[in-house]
Amino acid sequence: MLAVVLSFGTTFACTNFIVTKGASKDGSCFLTYAADSHQLYGELYFRPAQDYAAGTMLDIVEWDTGRFLGQIPQVAHTYSVVGNMNEHQLAIGETTYGGVEKLEHGMGMLDYGSLIYITLQRAKTAREAIKVMVELIAQYGYASEGESFSFVDPNEAWVMDLIGKGDKIVDKKGNNDKSWSRGAVWVARRIPDGYICGHANQSRITTFPLRDGKTSITSKELDKIFNPDVETVYAAEIVDFAKAAGLYPKDGKPADFSFCDAFNPINFGGARGCEARVWAFFNHCNHTLMAPYEDYARGENLSHRFPLWIKPTNKGEIDAQYMMKMMRDHYEGTTMDMTKDLGAGPYACPYRWRPMNWSYGGKEYIHERATATQQTGFSFVAQCRSWLPDAFGGIFWFGVDDAASCCYVPMFCGIKDVPMQYAEGNGSMVEYSPTSAFWTFTKVSNFVYTRYKDMIQHVNAKQGQWEGKFMKDVEVMSRDWETVYKDNPNKVVKSITNYSNEAAKSVCEEWNNLFIYLLVKYNDGNVKKEENGKFKVTNTRIPQCEFPDQPEYPQNWYKMIVDDCGKNIMAH
Repeated sequence: MLAVVLSFGTTFACTNFIVTKGASKDGSCFLTYAADSHQLYGELYFRPAQDYAAGTMLDIVEWDTGRFLGQIPQVAHTYSVVGNMNEHQLAIGETTYGGVEKLEHGMGMLDYGSLIYITLQRAKTAREAIKVMVELIAQYGYASEGESFSFVDPNEAWVMDLIGKGDKIVDKKGNNDKSWSRGAVWVARRIPDGYICGHANQSRITTFPLRDGKTSITSKELDKIFNPDVETVYAAEIVDFAKAAGLYPKDGKPADFSFCDAFNPINFGGARGCEARVWAFFNHCNHTLMAPYEDYARGENLSHRFPLWIKPTNKGEIDAQYMMKMMRDHYEGTTMDMTKDLGAGPYACPYRWRPMNWSYGGKEYIHERATATQQTGFSFVAQCRSWLPDAFGGIFWFGVDDAASCCYVPMFCGIKDVPMQYAEGNGSMVEYSPTSAFWTFTKVSNFVYTRYKDMIQHVNAKQGQWEGKFMKDVEVMSRDWETVYKDNPNKVVKSITNYSNEAAKSVCEEWNNLFIYLLVKYNDGNVKKEENGKFKVTNTRIPQCEFPDQPEYPQNWYKMIVDDCGKNIMAH
């Protein structure tokens, strides 16, 4: 998802965390994604499986802008897609990193959003998805900035860095060398089983194994990608292109070539605003390994780059709820903790309104960019379970608005329709809808920001209650569905569709009630007293609440006020 380009030189939107099956508590593969944009409305995209007549053409419409880019032939059959997960438990995510300026404008037809959703309709596995995406780009060209992609299926997880070839590459005579202007260069790597990975708007693949014909192949050998020994695939021309673009020395050795260093060199913004989010995730999962890399995450030691993937030490904790927690991170417990400084206000609010970069007294400063952020349109935790039929083995845990205050609702990848509350067309960023999940959650989150440390406790309690309930339900129902599915798959599909719809309805009702509760309890800065789950009243004839609590500001906040204008407000 694209974002405003900040003065310290990178884009700041979207986060992907990846967990292989050997790194999770129960053998699930996980992919998380936050689609962050101040313009994006949170809704659940749904494309049912469909057959097409020969000669049918598919319109390519840029995901970010709605701009028509062209047409390509449709395939005979497409798979059903719920959000970013298809009926075969394949999930794809992305983060935009932009890359070097001369390559920022791809010259082809397919933007990154179209690539994701077209690929989901045409591929069954992560390996097939990479092959489909690469072949589409080779045939029709790439139209976006530099992207990192995540591919996760029930058995494997892959990460890919990709960038277009731009329109500013010149030949020896100084003329535009159009031979390079189509397509993209890229490298994709399988994440070793038992490891976790992530990316957040910064290219993360540096050097990689060059072709050996068995574990590492080039784009000229794409049919070999289905060989389970293959763990690295890359554009055959990648090094030659980097040299032609002046991004790698003419005499540079192919074995020393680093994708990131050539196409998206790390700088302060890339570390502090992007890599820091991945570091925070890794730090939760293996603090001993990652604590020394905090200087890199802070942008203070760019040579101290942490690994592309790591082995977690807390495998027994990593389940769906744990991944939801990771999406709610604000650097709590680190030197970048957003609840601690003056910008958090008296109620420890871990949010800063944009712009992220600002100046004072001739010096430049930043606000932190954490995983959880106010401008999230939607986020998800995709869970792939290899031991179950695809229809309900794949769970697309979906949330809208700020991940820290949303509730993730299970959307099984085999459902036949999506809940009305999350469906496309139910409201927009400029059109309020009382039945829209996005506006329901936004009401709560925006009110919570005003008295964060007090109100977020109520939100967290509801999240734990409902997400915990869904986890238990899924565990029990999956066993029941597995028994029935072999003989009556249609009955199971109907059941999972109904469950997802009812879950969405119940959660939205609960969050509407939560908003009413918070509005009443914290009205006018007071805090009403409760007893046995009800607000205390002193006059039952004319309903009047007991005199509310009026908690003082924290002492450190009073100190800041006194330091600022103490003489003017001193009591005499």
